[in-house]
Amino acid sequence: MISETAIWAALCRARESERDPPSFRDPLARRLAGQAGSQLAPALDEGVTHAALVARTVWFDRCIMQEIDRGVNMVLNLAAGLDSRPYRLPLPSTLKWLEVDLSDVIEYKRRVLADELPNCALTRVSLDLLNVDDRRALFGSLQSDAETVLIVSEGYFIYLSDVEVGSLARDLAGPTNFQRLVVDLASPTLLRVLQRRIGSRLTSPREVLKFGPEQGPSFFVPHGWRPVVGPTNKNHVNGATGPLRIVSGVYTFARNL
Repeated sequence: MISETAIWAALCRARESERDPPSFRDPLARRLAGQAGSQLAPALDEGVTHAALVARTVWFDRCIMQEIDRGVNMVLNLAAGLDSRPYRLPLPSTLKWLEVDLSDVIEYKRRVLADELPNCALTRVSLDLLNVDDRRALFGSLQSDAETVLIVSEGYFIYLSDVEVGSLARDLAGPTNFQRLVVDLASPTLLRVLQRRIGSRLTSPREVLKFGPEQGPSFFVPHGWRPVVGPTNKNHVNGATGPLRIVSGVYTFARNL
């Protein structure tokens, strides 16, 4: 089963791609949103929700490309959802890109995108990131696959508890080639806003909004990561103003061990 939040995000990217001019182009987003996206469309908040997701997408794109320019040769996308960056970003053909998500998501993307060619060396792995032993085995297996790995996780940490985020961060800080981490973080105030606005619409036990640390990005320091860039949400997208003030910040972290 594909989560409603993943479908919402794909639908927002599709709608933004159809604007003139768009902040980015994602020609696969509407196909990935599928029929479920059409059914969810009437409930989608065209104001704050759309602007927030657009801003987040833009800044993840920029952070990823900046890290690739710095020499990253593998991107590890955790809880990749319906993301299509391996197809839409101007990536080096030699770049390795590994998507990790639950089996339903991975199989759906393989089927829907079967006739599409990515711009890089794309691999997908079915794995529950809350399974500590399985994720540690995966992370350990990547130590010899690339010299410098960038970890990306967009819109995932907010559904984890503080303990779960801390545990995952420590596991990610283990492999010495895992050098950079890009994630979005909600402030406690934003978390409460999101809980009021969309919390009641989320029906899956995995879609409970939980993580908005009081410490902000400093939360990650004792878990092996120090913030080096962020927040990046203070810039405007297509001239938008008000809605972007409550979008979660996108931060880049460097390994601190």
